[in-house]
Amino acid sequence: MSEPTKKRTLVDFSPLRQAPAFARLWWGNLLNGLGSQFTLVAVALLIYDITHDTGAVALVGGIALIPMVLSGPVGGMITDAFERRLVMILSATVMLIATLGLLALSIFEDFAQLGGFHVPVWPIYVFTTITAVSATVLASARHASIPRIIPEHLVTKAAALNGISMGTQVMVGPALAGVVIAASNFSIAFAADLLLTATGFLGIIRLPKIHVAEDATRPGWKSFKESIVYLKQFPEIGAGFIVDLFAMTLGRPYVLLPAAAAAVIGGGPITVGILTAAAAVGSFSTSALSGRLTGIKRQGLAIANSVKIYGLFILLFGLVLFAMSTGWFGSPGDTIASANYVALAVASLAMFGTGASDEVSAIFRTSMMQTVAPDHMRGRLLGLFMSVVGGGPRLGDVYAGVMATLIGLWAGPVFGGVGIVVAMFILLRLTPRLREFTAG
Repeated sequence: MSEPTKKRTLVDFSPLRQAPAFARLWWGNLLNGLGSQFTLVAVALLIYDITHDTGAVALVGGIALIPMVLSGPVGGMITDAFERRLVMILSATVMLIATLGLLALSIFEDFAQLGGFHVPVWPIYVFTTITAVSATVLASARHASIPRIIPEHLVTKAAALNGISMGTQVMVGPALAGVVIAASNFSIAFAADLLLTATGFLGIIRLPKIHVAEDATRPGWKSFKESIVYLKQFPEIGAGFIVDLFAMTLGRPYVLLPAAAAAVIGGGPITVGILTAAAAVGSFSTSALSGRLTGIKRQGLAIANSVKIYGLFILLFGLVLFAMSTGWFGSPGDTIASANYVALAVASLAMFGTGASDEVSAIFRTSMMQTVAPDHMRGRLLGLFMSVVGGGPRLGDVYAGVMATLIGLWAGPVFGGVGIVVAMFILLRLTPRLREFTAG
């Protein structure tokens, strides 16, 4: 059956209608992701409640970084070597067990406080690291499975729907988690994650078996080397990795938001919430209005151009910080009533733009790997990509923090935004196959 010729603006839900297996996987991922947001919020607040130390909260991501980065390639090799439905089931099971451990710790903490002491935080770090690793493996297996359960012409549309799922998770999850924790306690939040993840688990169980080739390479050095050789043969895919690494390393503004809200733009925690929400709304809006995106054929050029635009929005955010840091526009306070509303509006626009442009790049990068990579290699490539997705933002936090310390709060996004734009021009010149890559 041929595709309808009329153009549409809104997201195309046809993959959910035409591919029941994908629909089950999509709903399962949505519920699992919402549950994970509950845990992310609850863990941060629980650790702070125990230690009253923001450094201890920051260690959650730092401790999980190396295991999560390593789990990408390892999970990819496992995905290509074993039945993918089974890999997803086992990964989701490990996540459930780790979340159950966090629930038990939060209950113990409730009783410990009655006795005037606290539970140790190191088990929380262990369980959150296990969750991060298993989530990375699950994501690799899930993305690698999609081209096997939907027709090829629906892959890009499925990527846009996955963007809808992620945007919903980021926008709804933290806010709902905050309300639940404020109205009850940490244990209820972890219990909500268990319930949501378990419900999503049912969608994975009902998937058809996704068998691998009989001659599939077993996990090990040979398997890893095969993926590196493949990337050399298909530089457009490797360029997609580089694009994301540049964007996340040089254009990661989130670590700057508390300081910007406190001393530069003003508004305190409310400003942090507004700016974070603006990026999430931008991402969600792109996915929701992705109908025309799915018809773009020169996807390689679209990836590079969307990252250029991302860099320009990061630059705009940095210029707002620079302008406010000069003192020419007054000294805003840490309450929303004393914030500089013009600066807040422009900064919100910049954050919205970063979320929207990043989502365009994400849709096409994901669909490129899902369509170009052969099935026996897809898991390994997506596993490597998950390492970039997981490690890049953390490198970006380090870069932004160092630049803020050495030069000023504005330096990271200003220099990073310019660097991203320049890097994309150079990458397009050095990688003509990315520039010329066409879907279909």
